[in-house]
Amino acid sequence: MLVIPPTLRTLRRRTRFLLAFLLTVAIALPIFGSTAPPAAAATSGPCDIYASGGTPCEAAYSTTRAMFSSYNGPLYQIQRASDSQTLNVGLSSAGGLVSAAQQVSFCSGTTCTITQLYDQTPNANNMPISPGSSCAGCSGSLSGPGPNGSDIGANAMALPITVGGQSAYGILVNNIGTGYRNNAAKNVPTGSQPEGIYMLTSSKLVSNSCCFDFGSAETDDSDDGNATMNAIYWGSACWTGGCTGSGPWVGGDLENGMYFSAAGPNPSNIPSETGSFVSAWEKNNGTTNFTLKYGNGQSGGLNQAYSGALPPGYNPMKVQPSIELGTGGDNSPMGTGEFFEGAVTKGFPSDATENAVQANITAAGYSNNNTTFPAPTQSEISLKSHANGKYVDAPNNTTSLIADATSAGTNETFTMVANNNNTIFLKARSDNQWVTAENKGNDPLIANRGGPGPWETFYLLHNPDGSVSLRAYNNQHLVTAENAGASSLIANRTAVGPWEEFDLITH
Repeated sequence: MLVIPPTLRTLRRRTRFLLAFLLTVAIALPIFGSTAPPAAAATSGPCDIYASGGTPCEAAYSTTRAMFSSYNGPLYQIQRASDSQTLNVGLSSAGGLVSAAQQVSFCSGTTCTITQLYDQTPNANNMPISPGSSCAGCSGSLSGPGPNGSDIGANAMALPITVGGQSAYGILVNNIGTGYRNNAAKNVPTGSQPEGIYMLTSSKLVSNSCCFDFGSAETDDSDDGNATMNAIYWGSACWTGGCTGSGPWVGGDLENGMYFSAAGPNPSNIPSETGSFVSAWEKNNGTTNFTLKYGNGQSGGLNQAYSGALPPGYNPMKVQPSIELGTGGDNSPMGTGEFFEGAVTKGFPSDATENAVQANITAAGYSNNNTTFPAPTQSEISLKSHANGKYVDAPNNTTSLIADATSAGTNETFTMVANNNNTIFLKARSDNQWVTAENKGNDPLIANRGGPGPWETFYLLHNPDGSVSLRAYNNQHLVTAENAGASSLIANRTAVGPWEEFDLITH
């Protein structure tokens, strides 16, 4: 029998322990060489954070990245003009960033339109281009410029940015009537159920008109009364008056008013909320409180602009299951803005949850939002009709416009505001009222409006002979000097002839 010294037995036990430890480490560590290491799990997305806070996303959209760490589906659909083919633009990897290279290749040599935004939640609340007044039961809707009063989609290549150092594209709402909508959204808050909303936008393009919105709206694209929608409004339209500063501000579009506080105006200590990327936040408990916040989308935390009572007449809320982007609840088409990501949540998110989502946004690395837009311009003009060679006259706010003047004086002079979306407004010098295509264009033009809206919006068309024509936005018909100029101007023509031609004379 071999006797083993105690020291050698101890050494063997230590050796066995060391070999077992090394084997465990070898199994745990990646093996280098021909075998690739396992892919790292994607970091949490905004909707993962909301879910952890007990207020899950019920609708979530982005053209730049995944909103859940596990999401690996399409972000949006585009259609190219050359052959009407479509492409679903997806992610580079699950839970990652958009794969924009496929869009660049697909749209090369032609133009592309974003035709649908894909909801990243299991609810599949995808948003196609808004039907506007073309949908069944939407007779109270304001018309869009698309077929049968539908809206139009955004130019897919018009808003290049980078996120996480990678190329991406946002949604640019700069043409009148650009909008997306789902009028049968599933599992979103309705009635007076608590709801949270956020979106990443920008102050590089905003408007002082109604409405650049994101959130809940009416299912019939119509104004169904106070409290029938709950959306973020982003812009500088001071609906109630009394605002301080130039804006823009984040507000709650609760229907029949964009509210920056219960009374309406923004807090005087917040004259504007600006940045190349701005996170805008609204949450509403449905009965006693709505809260507004904003933040820099590239760094820093959130600022609370308002938290308190709902406006009078808005308790309780009566929210409907529709989600929209780009227009007002009744399809008001005058808003302009930029959109990169956003979500609608069930429940009233905590401050801690919103702070964590804000940190997630700033960590995403949004940058290089360098697209610029010309500001609206004003000029003093007169219109001389080719129908009879006379000037268009706006004598007062009770008499329709008519081409019956032999010279251009105060009554024949208008302030023309040229917007950055190829539309114009006309204000009569005679009474400082805006020219409107009354009754959706069914009645003669008259200068009797205190502010411009869809009925006061016209496209300025340049004809081959140097003349111009006006097309009313609300019915898409041409303005004519009816009866060879002997009758009032009215928007009821579909083709340009001498009665629809005018010389534009600048003073």
